[in-house]
Amino acid sequence: MTDIAIKVENISKQYRIGAHKNNKNLREAFKDAVKAPFRRAGKLLRGQATGAAELDETIWALSDVSFEIKQGEAVGIIGRNGAGKSTLLKVLSRITEPTLGFADVHGRTGSFLEVGTGFHPELTGRENIFLNGAILGMKRVEMKNKFDEILAFAEVDKFIDTPVKHYSSGMYLRLAFAVAAHLDPDILIVDEVLAVGDSRFQKKCMTKMEDVGKEGRTVLFVSHNMQAITRMCGRVILLDQGRLIEDGPTNQVMRTYLGGGRGTQAAREWPVGATAPGGEVVRLRSVRVRTEDGQLSETIDIRQSVRVEMEYEVLKPGYLLLPHYMFYNEDGALIFKSLDLDPEWRGRLRPVGRYISSVYIPGNFLAEGLLIVTPAIITLNPVFVEFLEQDAVSVEVIDTMSGDSARGDWAGAMGGLLRPLLKWETQYKPIGKVLSN
Repeated sequence: MTDIAIKVENISKQYRIGAHKNNKNLREAFKDAVKAPFRRAGKLLRGQATGAAELDETIWALSDVSFEIKQGEAVGIIGRNGAGKSTLLKVLSRITEPTLGFADVHGRTGSFLEVGTGFHPELTGRENIFLNGAILGMKRVEMKNKFDEILAFAEVDKFIDTPVKHYSSGMYLRLAFAVAAHLDPDILIVDEVLAVGDSRFQKKCMTKMEDVGKEGRTVLFVSHNMQAITRMCGRVILLDQGRLIEDGPTNQVMRTYLGGGRGTQAAREWPVGATAPGGEVVRLRSVRVRTEDGQLSETIDIRQSVRVEMEYEVLKPGYLLLPHYMFYNEDGALIFKSLDLDPEWRGRLRPVGRYISSVYIPGNFLAEGLLIVTPAIITLNPVFVEFLEQDAVSVEVIDTMSGDSARGDWAGAMGGLLRPLLKWETQYKPIGKVLSN
């Protein structure tokens, strides 16, 4: 019997961009098929290339990805938005077929992907639970034994006989994860379970996934939460633009990812509107980390102040915007969050135009190591996330051995998320004397 739970060999997946525009009836499809050869002939006569246009209409979400996962392994899949993570999980969950290559999955699979996957909206919660069990090949008596456990975890007792189309997203989420995790899967595949739901439920999900792993089952976990990945997984696979960049121990791969694959990355730009993070109201154009003298740098002296700036374009007037930053260390732990409290713009509707919002971090505040910056802007009243660009830039904070930083004369390792240089005071009295306050 093989100890391999998942074997992926040269998987590639191609999507056609704008394919939804081709929803034609039979008559229109027949007319297009008849006209196609004449259109191609016309292009050739006019000297136009036919291949380039076709290539422009497709994108490779995955490209020649191969790896093996042993039974009982907990493996994280990480990468920036559009790296191919969700596509890979859909292939492994048999939701979509690969264009090239193959994937062998050995054992019963429980998948929790985006909200809405795996449930029939017209069926009740109870009916969907039993339907999912039947699809996995479970007997009805097995499902009855699991039902109460699923219901207790999902906390949707009052609505279990209501069609799930009437569920809130939170209820849907809780039930979907409970079903995926409690139907005794040999392999649990989870995509961004921590992206939604309250913190209490997120903790329940993490604990349940850890329990599944301790039972010797295989867990495949996609998340942008680096702390969760570090806690759950001893091994990580890094994807970028559909390709497998690195596969190895969590700390090693995490450093490659958070360092942008090049050690650090002090600046990023999005000059093209369509690809820039954001939407109709605001779009991010660049993020930069500058030293005390205003220079871009991939290393920061721990004693010097740091300026982090985001440049963005407001496309529609009349919105109350709140730029902010989240700062993480190389383990994915949130060091601190900073909101824009600039009195000039606080509470004011912003007109159309270009803006640069900067935050200043004082010297002798950060700890040494990798500093990862996530910029975001939300609109207020109502609250809406315009963009949140995870791990946009990163720099290395370097401590000094000169004795005038928080480490003083100590040359050893210093823990902690922050390293402030705080005021100390020591009083001394010789033997027989009394200290004064």
